[in-house]
Amino acid sequence: MSWISELTLPQVHHSHIIMGGLVVASGIAAYSTYKLVTLKSLNQKEADKVDYYETAKLLNEYLLFHFGSPEELLQFDFGPKDALENFPKRCAEECLAHALDGADIPSRALDIGCAVGRSSFELTRRYKEVVGIDFSHSFVAACEQLKVAGTIDYNRQDEGDLTTQLKAVVDPALDRSRTRFQQGDACNLPLDLGQFGCVLAANLICRLPTPFDFLNRLKSLVAPGGVLVITSPYTWLPQFTPKSTWLGGYKDKDGKEVKGFQTLQNSLGGSFELVTHKDMPFLIRETHRKNQWTVAHCTVWRRKKE
Repeated sequence: MSWISELTLPQVHHSHIIMGGLVVASGIAAYSTYKLVTLKSLNQKEADKVDYYETAKLLNEYLLFHFGSPEELLQFDFGPKDALENFPKRCAEECLAHALDGADIPSRALDIGCAVGRSSFELTRRYKEVVGIDFSHSFVAACEQLKVAGTIDYNRQDEGDLTTQLKAVVDPALDRSRTRFQQGDACNLPLDLGQFGCVLAANLICRLPTPFDFLNRLKSLVAPGGVLVITSPYTWLPQFTPKSTWLGGYKDKDGKEVKGFQTLQNSLGGSFELVTHKDMPFLIRETHRKNQWTVAHCTVWRRKKE
């Protein structure tokens, strides 16, 4: 039996506001009915997003994505081999490669949207404290289990109900005690987090309801001289991000195309210097024969000194 099968996923309760006065004048009744339906629709979207990230299926997929070997991910002799090199580890390596030493740069790292924690653990190679934050309660519970025990058993889906049990293992050379994990909303982060020498946001911004709220917070999170690494495939989807808050993937009022990278440059350019950017392929396995091959755009930024 895997650890996940014993995990009780959190139950999320949602209530709707019942609007009164539906039997008064027809105009008021129509408005009240419309408002009730709108509130229910918005609440249902929020519920769907929460439920999506709390499923055992997704937790298993992400444990494989973070800790699976290339052979466990793809069992064919052909395929996108360059996507099999561990993506969360590569994200952490980008952070470490561009980190600077300095007495005024905190030895603290923040991994926002940490999922099941591989990047967070890898960042302990340099940083004395690493904070991992994720919206998913089940992901954070897995991080805590990995921090305590160093391992988790999980199931890889092969076909239908057929699965293979695998084990996620944190590199024993890493100091897991340097990490701490908490559930949180990237668009509404705690005000007492302090500053960090490194902030990583891997494949996060196109899953946020209000990504500008997150971008606007980064100036206060990254210490001057600190490094910021953002990766994203810029997959803008209405079920996660209302079109009105997309960073890219649309035409402006003049008919000009707006891309996510362009908006990042405009939003971050005042406080951050773009150091470099590159493409980073990765593969998420769903079943033996169905996989997601994606190319994330990795941008590396340095916080300007004031």
